[in-house]
Amino acid sequence: MVLRTLFAILCVALFTASAASALEVKSAVLRIDRTGLLPISRLDLPPDDLGIAGGTLGIEDNQTTGRFIGVDFTLETRAVPPEEAEAALDELKADGVELIVVMADASTLSVLSERAGPDVLLLNATARDGALRNAECRANVLHVAPSRAMLTDALLQFLVWKKWPRLFLIHGSHPEDGLLAESYRASAAKFGASIVEEREFTDTGGARRTDTGIVQVQRQLPVFTQRAEEHDVVVAADEADIFAAYLPYHVWDARPVAGSAGLRPVSWHSAHEAWGATQFQRRFERLAGRGMREEDYQVWLALRVIGEAVTRTGKADPASLRTYVLSDSFELAAFKGQKLTFRPWNGQLRQPILLTNRHLTVSVSPQDGFLHQTSQLDTLGIDRPETACRDFQGDN
Repeated sequence: MVLRTLFAILCVALFTASAASALEVKSAVLRIDRTGLLPISRLDLPPDDLGIAGGTLGIEDNQTTGRFIGVDFTLETRAVPPEEAEAALDELKADGVELIVVMADASTLSVLSERAGPDVLLLNATARDGALRNAECRANVLHVAPSRAMLTDALLQFLVWKKWPRLFLIHGSHPEDGLLAESYRASAAKFGASIVEEREFTDTGGARRTDTGIVQVQRQLPVFTQRAEEHDVVVAADEADIFAAYLPYHVWDARPVAGSAGLRPVSWHSAHEAWGATQFQRRFERLAGRGMREEDYQVWLALRVIGEAVTRTGKADPASLRTYVLSDSFELAAFKGQKLTFRPWNGQLRQPILLTNRHLTVSVSPQDGFLHQTSQLDTLGIDRPETACRDFQGDN
């Protein structure tokens, strides 16, 4: 009995000492909520925990490893409107949080990166703008979200592989639609496809979900797409979600639709099951009570980048973690068939892009036959010779 008591005391003492010496890694998810139009489909309404649920799963996965190596991973979450974004960042910094996953648009992310300073590492989980990876790149920002160029390259590779090179490009009238359309032009030129005609679908306002009835759509869209140059595919550039969802089965010519509707390039979707993803999907569904969306996956991925870097280096400061993830030693498994790594010239996470029709994974890019001297993943997006990011290795 005495020996058991002494053994129990020793175990408690060892556990207490281990807990006291554990490395604490503070991280946060900062979501900036802008008020915008409701999506066309009620199935696309954003859940209240969008991204946050992915962060919860990510921190749980980090803690699983952390318990064995004496690391305590913690997570704070904030969801604020744009006018409170800087104050929320200041609060996190005051709490000692130096690793922050940001869900924001490009302009807000740029403001936050300036305010964060060189001692804080931001992980971009949503902004797709190419400028953030080029001339406006920042040394304290790593990009987990794929860029527009990665997404459009992924789709164009598949269309060229299918020998459907003639594209009828329809883009919206919002600024983000213009950026997406420009990315499709660049991808078409990059892979030898041809945009035979372009048309702009002008947003005239109104309540799309009530004013745009079935009969009205069925009559208007065929006329809008009538007499287009001979084409293989209709490609929609509609980030504002104004018209693309109505295109399938309503275009004049019997052609497939791709881009913002039909066959879509995405970082993740809830039907993906290959490479062990089924078990991962089920864990998220048990946690959140819904399917995993792109934003959830990208936040999960950002936190797993932190977890993997801390595990491998035994350090928690942003400078050490940044140096490691940009090195050749870093790689991360992410249920996409190959290890993910970062591009050291602009901080973009290399990753395969799924092509989905919302019910299943149709294909995964890069496609066979598109070769690269370093990594096939660098056929998607901005390659080293093309980058305008000059000071990424230096200070902010």
